[in-house]
Amino acid sequence: MSIDIDIIKLRALNEYRLSKVRGEAMISVRIPGGILPAHLLSAAQNIAETWGNGQVHLTTRQKLAMPGIRYEDIDKVNAALEPFIRDIEIGLCDVNVEDTKAGYLTIGGRNIVACQGSRICQKANTDSTGLAQRLEKLVYPSRYHLKVVLTGCPNDCAKAYMADIGIIGIARIRFNADRCIGCGACVKSCSHYAVNCLSLKNGKAVKEKSLCIGCGECVLACPTLAWQRAPEPLFQVRLGGRTSKKTPRIGKIFLNWVTEEVITQLIPNIFEFEKEMLGGKPIYLHMGHLIDKGGYMHFKESVLKDLKLNPGAHVAERIYWAEDEYVAGIHVKPAAGQ
Repeated sequence: MSIDIDIIKLRALNEYRLSKVRGEAMISVRIPGGILPAHLLSAAQNIAETWGNGQVHLTTRQKLAMPGIRYEDIDKVNAALEPFIRDIEIGLCDVNVEDTKAGYLTIGGRNIVACQGSRICQKANTDSTGLAQRLEKLVYPSRYHLKVVLTGCPNDCAKAYMADIGIIGIARIRFNADRCIGCGACVKSCSHYAVNCLSLKNGKAVKEKSLCIGCGECVLACPTLAWQRAPEPLFQVRLGGRTSKKTPRIGKIFLNWVTEEVITQLIPNIFEFEKEMLGGKPIYLHMGHLIDKGGYMHFKESVLKDLKLNPGAHVAERIYWAEDEYVAGIHVKPAAGQ
């Protein structure tokens, strides 16, 4: 059986990945933040067993993927994706979708990865899964490449350091000296788990504010609640991280102590910067490569244009990345006996 199909469009737009088996592809479903209603597992099972090879792959971007989809069954699979699009994209993320049976519209803005966040984790400063769902409508559908990773605290369990945009939940920590009994639990915790910015002085905890990263370890350690998180969620935004064959590197701090409102203004501006750098053609390139092309100062000017920063927000004056360096033609000889 022959079938006329645009495999370039299939690969670039519709969350399908071509297989090593001729005529087959893998469909993956978007799950912003990595949490989905349990009843959708049966929808994935139905696709895998009816049109796939009976297997479900858990991807590194927190998606469910069903391999073994034949090209001639793609329209049927797209229709079978309706529960995911209806319950996640529309229901949880408030994305405007006109045709729920047409499948996914684009793969450019990748699935937003998030740790379990403050809904579950005691260390988390912010609701990273909820934020992922709120940001989804800014990322999908877009044909321009962008990887966003959210983590609820500087432990960075979701590896925000390695994303185009890494968003880390932090907190302003309040201290009530009257509650402090000088036990030193917070000092030990900060020294072991964090940045060692606490000490004891005259029987009370003291903080070097310039070193504090807002992780909240002191809050967890204190038996008397002398340390408490301020109620407003704040974030650190890291920029330009990537894992790739082409100069992999970790992201650097771009914004610090910013609100969610700042982030929601930032993401559309980032897409506009990508369009400018790519001449309006959504070619696959990590955002860090585009920053290298345009220069950090131009990037900063572009994405902060008309953006209102909250009081207390910090912006990196400059960012420098250190790349690996290689010298062509050098061959290291093995030691004697090897």
